[in-house]
Amino acid sequence: MTTSQIHSRNEDLEEVATTDLKYLMLPAFLGALTMKQVNLAKRLDHVQIARCYFLDFLKRCKEYNISNFELPKTIENSADIPEEESANGPPKPPDLIAMATVRAAKIERYKQRKDTEAKLSEIKAAVDSGQADDEIVRNFYLLNVRKWIAVSLEEIESIDQEMEILTRMDVLKQSSAEPLHSKRPPMKPFILTRDAVQARVFGAGYPSLPTMSVDDWYEQHRKKNALPDQGIPRSAEDFDAEEREQEEKEKRVENDDEEALQKARDWDNWKDTHRRGYGNRKNMG
Repeated sequence: MTTSQIHSRNEDLEEVATTDLKYLMLPAFLGALTMKQVNLAKRLDHVQIARCYFLDFLKRCKEYNISNFELPKTIENSADIPEEESANGPPKPPDLIAMATVRAAKIERYKQRKDTEAKLSEIKAAVDSGQADDEIVRNFYLLNVRKWIAVSLEEIESIDQEMEILTRMDVLKQSSAEPLHSKRPPMKPFILTRDAVQARVFGAGYPSLPTMSVDDWYEQHRKKNALPDQGIPRSAEDFDAEEREQEEKEKRVENDDEEALQKARDWDNWKDTHRRGYGNRKNMG
């Protein structure tokens, strides 16, 4: 059973039974319970639903003229901004008069809430004990309704601020999820060839181009006496031949050293018996 089935917009507050007054607060209770949801992924949906509950409660209280207050704007109405204000341009200075009015309304609402809570604490014991008459019970329920009017107005103000923050966070998440830079097309690999002939023979992008022919490679290793044995096993005769060749090389080196030493000795002896410049016709002395 909903509040619309209990109360009618065509009846006055005096026509509402005392036992039915407490059901006026049902939307406010639903809004308070919705605000206690802790699912952060659906927080924006929860606060929007809670705002609808609180606003529905305030509208019903306004229809019954239970308290003097101004209804908050709906989400649709708050989004309707005149074209002059929505046009791009320098930001307008804050309306100091409107800000002062809002502040004064908050202070007055706070005082009324404290006064209502104080009156509730005075008659609560009598109502709970069952000794209060119908007038005290009715006043008790009306005081609770006025208390929740102040709570609902404060909750809607807080919800509007939270909705603005949550909406900006969603925009930031969506922008951060998108790639900051567009993907560049992959670059084709290229290899510099030695000349245009190699490019035509092997094609552009050939992974490995030869730098010398097989004959050039063989001749280079032959000059260095570093030819590979091509995997052919060597016999004992080959080793003996290498040893004999190595011994002959060493003997030639020794003989060359003896000849060079003898030439040096003869040159020293000749210098001892011949003066400097001997045999040079131009050096006449």
